[in-house]
Amino acid sequence: MNKNLVKQVTATQIRPDLPEFSTGDTIRVSVRIRENNKDRQQAFEGVCIFMRGSGVSKTFTVRKESAGVGVERTFLLNSPNIVFIEVVKHGKVRRKQLTYMRGRSGKAAKVKQILLGEEQRRALEEQRRISKEAANKQAAAEAEKKAAAAAAKTEVKAEPEAKPATSAPETK
Repeated sequence: MNKNLVKQVTATQIRPDLPEFSTGDTIRVSVRIRENNKDRQQAFEGVCIFMRGSGVSKTFTVRKESAGVGVERTFLLNSPNIVFIEVVKHGKVRRKQLTYMRGRSGKAAKVKQILLGEEQRRALEEQRRISKEAANKQAAAEAEKKAAAAAAKTEVKAEPEAKPATSAPETK
């Protein structure tokens, strides 16, 4: 197989609109969920405890505590179901995988926060703005596509089908 072809295909699948983040960062992931032909968005906010893979197959795991129970969710970074990712806080950690967080709760499960300078804060806000704009454009394009498909369906239903003429038998 041609390696250049593989590189070209994978380059089209990588999403440049998502911000850069690392293990220890508190992030909010907005995911598109489809139920009964309806799309809705669900946000999942927590600490990124694990990153694995590279390129198109890169995944990350986010952990949060909900009602005293730890909840972890693994996402595919370049998935089209991810609407946007927002970095809430940058954390300071010394490890690549924070699996030790699984055994902790409450204050022990906190990650130290990195205080950002003014330039870094502006860059982060710019990334957030770009990410949300891209998500809105994508949602508008999908809504337009659905509207066009619905309009095409109604046009097909509106045209009556020509019925073959039937002649009644003559009676004497």
